[in-house]
Amino acid sequence: MTDARRLKVGILGCGPIAQFAHLEACVKARNAELHAICDAAPDLLARMGATFQPTRQFSDYDAMLADPEFDAVIIATSDPFHVPASIRALEAGKHVLSEKPAGVTVEEAEHLRAAVRRCGRVYQVGHMKRFDPGLEAARDFVRDGLGEVIALKAWYCDSTHRYTMTDAVQPLPVTSVLARRPAEDPKADKRRYFMLAHGSHLVDTARFLCGEITEVRARLRERAGMWCWFVETGFASGALGHLDLTVAVRMDWHEGFQLYGTMGSVIAKTYNPWYFKASDVEIFDERDATTRRPLGADGHFFRRQLEGFAATILDGAPMRGADIDDGVASVKTMAAIAESARSGRAVAVAAMTGAV
Repeated sequence: MTDARRLKVGILGCGPIAQFAHLEACVKARNAELHAICDAAPDLLARMGATFQPTRQFSDYDAMLADPEFDAVIIATSDPFHVPASIRALEAGKHVLSEKPAGVTVEEAEHLRAAVRRCGRVYQVGHMKRFDPGLEAARDFVRDGLGEVIALKAWYCDSTHRYTMTDAVQPLPVTSVLARRPAEDPKADKRRYFMLAHGSHLVDTARFLCGEITEVRARLRERAGMWCWFVETGFASGALGHLDLTVAVRMDWHEGFQLYGTMGSVIAKTYNPWYFKASDVEIFDERDATTRRPLGADGHFFRRQLEGFAATILDGAPMRGADIDDGVASVKTMAAIAESARSGRAVAVAAMTGAV
């Protein structure tokens, strides 16, 4: 069903993440539509324009931002471009849905937060796992039935077979030699890249379920092309946590969590996101000693993320996604994990500055 009022969206960047996620989300969303696309590569812009048929196409970002006919920008670029592109959009009066992470350093993320507050626009960071129906059901049970949260064990383990499997289900991405790239390759430093790309999901999922992370103690082992972080976490609620980020395991994609409370528990298995399949969640309620397993039939996290963003702007609905404070907290937590792994000591998240 299509809503009468629709958010007009412009997308910055026509690379793989836009092709796999955001362009289709705009086309399928019930309360949003694709008004404009922008990319510096003319061949890529033409291909995506022909395929998704936006109202307008731009090769210059400032020209797109000057268009008064649309409301919001999706930032679908490489990580180092997220903050400057977001701030330019906010200052142009546009709402922003930015790919994660909110920034690549704590200072950068804090600078963005100041811009969000100054400009008064809606900003949402693309932690799309918050729109996984299975994880939403788990979060609702944490809020309404689990009782006091005692402990969380969560893991995010990318697989050596990941691309063999996703290449079979994803369209072949259209690339261009004319695409704009950062001055330095963000993937050159694997330790930092894996934390920003994958650790951001694990950290935000933990915060989504259990609230603020106040302290971390991390160990990292690198061997045979594997990076494995084991992270003890302390939550503001007093709950304990253990996070496992491993890239890449010699097995299938392995992601999920176990959550223990005084009145129940949750066990979840999460799938590779490009299968668009909701997490399998088993919720046990101590009060009647029963288990339920929500189906979560609608697993298009990116479309659901955009619809939630649009509902906040159009209807004043509470933000269901991650706001700028969540984005900053995620970056600070990842920086604390990196510092703890380097120093071997516990690190307070609130005290963090610097890069991940």
